[in-house]
Amino acid sequence: MLCSKQLLFLLVACFFSAITALSISPGSTLYASDTNQTWPSPSNVFSLRFLPSQTPPTSPPSFIAAVVFSGGTPVVWSAGNGVIVDSHGSLQFLSSGVLRLVNGSGVAVWDSGTSNLGVSSASVNDDGNLILSNRTGVVWSSFDYPTDTIVPSQNFTTGMFLRSGEYSFTVTSSGNLTLRWNDSVPYWDRGLNSSINVNLTSPVLELQSIGILRLFDPNLVTPVDIAYSSDYAEANGTLRILKLDSDGNLRMYSSSRGSGISTVRWIAVEDQCKVFGYCGNYGVCSYKDLSPICGCPSENFEMIDPNDSRKGCKGKVRLEDCPGRAAMLQLDHALVLTYPPIFMVNPEVFFVGISACRGNCLAAGSCFASTSLSDGTGLCYIKTSSFISTYHNPELPSTSYVKVCGPVAPNPPPRLEEAGKGKDWEIHAWIISLAVLGTLLALIVFEGGLLLWCCRRGSRFRGFSTQYALLEYASGAPVQFSYKELQRSTKGFKEKLGDGGFGAVYRGILANRTVIAVKQLEGIEQGEKQFRMEVATISSTHHLNLVRLIGFCSEGKHRLLVYEFMKNGSLDNSLFVNESQSEKLLNWEYRFRIALGTARGITYLHEECRNCIVHCDIKPENILLDEHYNARVSDFGLAKLTSAPDHRNRSLTSVRGTRGYLAPEWLANLPATSKSDVYSFGMVLLEIVSGRRNFEISEGTKWKKFSIWAYEEFQKGNMKGILDKRLVNHEVDMEGVKRAIMVSFWCIQEQPYQRPIMSKVVQMLEGVTQIEMPPAPKCVTEGSVIANPTTAEEAPLFASSSSSQIV
Repeated sequence: MLCSKQLLFLLVACFFSAITALSISPGSTLYASDTNQTWPSPSNVFSLRFLPSQTPPTSPPSFIAAVVFSGGTPVVWSAGNGVIVDSHGSLQFLSSGVLRLVNGSGVAVWDSGTSNLGVSSASVNDDGNLILSNRTGVVWSSFDYPTDTIVPSQNFTTGMFLRSGEYSFTVTSSGNLTLRWNDSVPYWDRGLNSSINVNLTSPVLELQSIGILRLFDPNLVTPVDIAYSSDYAEANGTLRILKLDSDGNLRMYSSSRGSGISTVRWIAVEDQCKVFGYCGNYGVCSYKDLSPICGCPSENFEMIDPNDSRKGCKGKVRLEDCPGRAAMLQLDHALVLTYPPIFMVNPEVFFVGISACRGNCLAAGSCFASTSLSDGTGLCYIKTSSFISTYHNPELPSTSYVKVCGPVAPNPPPRLEEAGKGKDWEIHAWIISLAVLGTLLALIVFEGGLLLWCCRRGSRFRGFSTQYALLEYASGAPVQFSYKELQRSTKGFKEKLGDGGFGAVYRGILANRTVIAVKQLEGIEQGEKQFRMEVATISSTHHLNLVRLIGFCSEGKHRLLVYEFMKNGSLDNSLFVNESQSEKLLNWEYRFRIALGTARGITYLHEECRNCIVHCDIKPENILLDEHYNARVSDFGLAKLTSAPDHRNRSLTSVRGTRGYLAPEWLANLPATSKSDVYSFGMVLLEIVSGRRNFEISEGTKWKKFSIWAYEEFQKGNMKGILDKRLVNHEVDMEGVKRAIMVSFWCIQEQPYQRPIMSKVVQMLEGVTQIEMPPAPKCVTEGSVIANPTTAEEAPLFASSSSSQIV
């Protein structure tokens, strides 16, 4: 008994000594000269330390005291929002309970303001929160004084600000997220959905650890999701932060522990040039190779700092010192940034023509610039603030005017040749012209001869071209077919194999007797170049369980894809057969092999090919069967072809899908990820086991959606009740059936992070990985049961009306 008490005492003593070791006692000091010295969190996930204020370090070096993630990146909080000290500076935890940042000269440049509060300890928590505590609890927290970053579990409320230079971010009392320049110009605003008509009382913004930016309020029935990181619900152990960068943009980053690397996963202002003041006063923002660059409006201006173009420009002669008359500098395809809150307070927008827009500003002493829109609205923006932020883009339908001291000196056009080479060009111009004309003439003669030769040989040449094309296909390159050739191969598109979500599919035969499947694409918004790039990506994707793309056609409005032909058609034709088609019935061995092959094909798309491909439409119709009944996934990569291209950001929030297979996040119009495909596969897997549609409702399922009823039967241990009744007289591996059913329920979990990745699905189906008991889908726990219809004929009506609640 005595030994037990002594052991307990030792354990308690060790526990409290461990806590004390992690606590920071008054009198402790961090020195800027030693960047390896840290005050760590219990699990060493975060630490308080000194870091060089810039990368590469300045000379002489300067430092900031900051809480950083494992590996030194990212910084989640800094003392005084990045106040710098020299190498002799220090961060002192004084006996008075104050945390103080001191420069090398001994001058305090920041402190926590916690004197006389009885502070006895400081610590860094594993969530990144730096706290000061007394005997009763926490009296100061870095989470209450954010700098430029929010981390998961940190509540960001009204009255709090993120700041970076002249930029700030806040949440208004109405729940709007707002970015401002100089605390006066709001240039980005993200509010609640218009369908949410609620008066908020105390909105709180929180970044979820899985990468969702979410707004809470007591008056909201459910929290509102504001934004998603592109990797949300993926990569466990990843830190996600929301950071206001020095360029005025709000971004969400992901960082793996110990990597020291942060990756952008979401950005508030997609067009960086629309960030007010990005290029400083009178600076003009434009793009070069997709990167924003800053310049001056004309040679009437000069850069304030030639080494930093973002500091803006100044007039070589100030308007108030102008000896002559002021003039208006014209900037084509330019927009002087003005935001609605400005001209709502001081009306600065008029309905006038372009000449009046220019003339009115020139005549008004309070006007410094104006913009006339050429988009049919007739709007003219007058800028009365002396801070001018301009955006230039060749696609902008606007003309801007900036008041300068005349005469106007426009910027010279870009030079096409290097200095000193103009004279050589003039001397040899006639030689180059002669060479170009000669080359063109030779090409014309060659093309004419080739055309004549082709016309004389007709069908022989067409056969030869097809043979050559197939040799090109054998080498792995996508073959380009003419529309007439495919029209001829399909006999005028007569033999239709089926209709898919992306267009009809026809059977065809090439000149060398190769059987093909030709898909006529519909709703293609891609340009020629982008279409060819996507086709190249699809054709470079090779796997035993994927349908191979042979070639394509792109002529005018015609967009067609040519695939290898699958003899046994799509899975639905063999899975959902009636009793009169019993010869087509798939036995369990074939079904399990098809399920496993499909899972392997999707795994390759998600995890093994060069770029992750989210299919977006996994269903039995897109699972084809070859002559040996091997599963081949089709239509992968087509979602990108039917979504509008954006050279800066692309998301899959409006892709096509099929009722019954859509993941819950799609039904809520949220971004689709590879986990959305996992959900669709889970529904298909349940159909493979049961031989019936997942949304089927009948008396046999007690008028419940089949997947809901199946889970209830699974809980009872009734696996044979879920299995296709037509297999009752066949030899069936019930252990494999149980494994497939459990995997399907894991795949159709409502939350994406609860679903396994596809490689894990393959392992579970193979029996390599033990399968835990799957939790009930949310709709089951909430009792999503279809009301009992009075007759069986009414059931389909109930099914379609509930389709938006499918999980």
